[in-house]
Amino acid sequence: MARLLEAGEVPSARTRLSHLCARDATTLDSAELTRAATESIAENTSDAVVAPLFWGAVAGMPGLLGYRALNTLDAMVGYRSPRYRNFGWAAARADDVANLAPSRIGAVLTALCAPLVGGRTRGAWRVWRRDGGQHPSPNAGQVEAAFAGALDIRLGGTNSYGGEVESRARLGEGRDPEPVDLRRAVRLSRLVGLAAVVAAAGVAR
Repeated sequence: MARLLEAGEVPSARTRLSHLCARDATTLDSAELTRAATESIAENTSDAVVAPLFWGAVAGMPGLLGYRALNTLDAMVGYRSPRYRNFGWAAARADDVANLAPSRIGAVLTALCAPLVGGRTRGAWRVWRRDGGQHPSPNAGQVEAAFAGALDIRLGGTNSYGGEVESRARLGEGRDPEPVDLRRAVRLSRLVGLAAVVAAAGVAR
């Protein structure tokens, strides 16, 4: 995604975004595509890395596999739509509960790793504590706000999903993200994942 945006290949970047999240990308410009990808990296650092390691550490392989099954179910049917209302809400709420602790652990690890990508732990911590609860999700906003503070950028804004427009609060107080920030976000995500592996190994011993 960073490579496409740096080359000015916006149509290809719009197609690539569909591999990362469900956001409508047909009218997004380079800045909005960068923001969407950065937010996806942050959220998935928690959902796909920190949370499975957390549940694996506290409940073994059944905990890890059970969490991944629940998270996948939420991704498939956990939408507020007539089609999924009778079943999707249960998957979404269960996923929220399962991610309460991991998302906040992920935010703490993000703040601790911030200096390794040119950020400041204090800034990431401040933005997380101030803005983490402004997101519609009780969990996604935790790590997204921490990433915004760690990278000194601003996330959040207006998103469109399936034709429905959603306005979200701004997270962070820096500039709008640029393609180079995607590369920094990936490095930060990897560092957070490594720190989560170390922490999970220590808990599971």
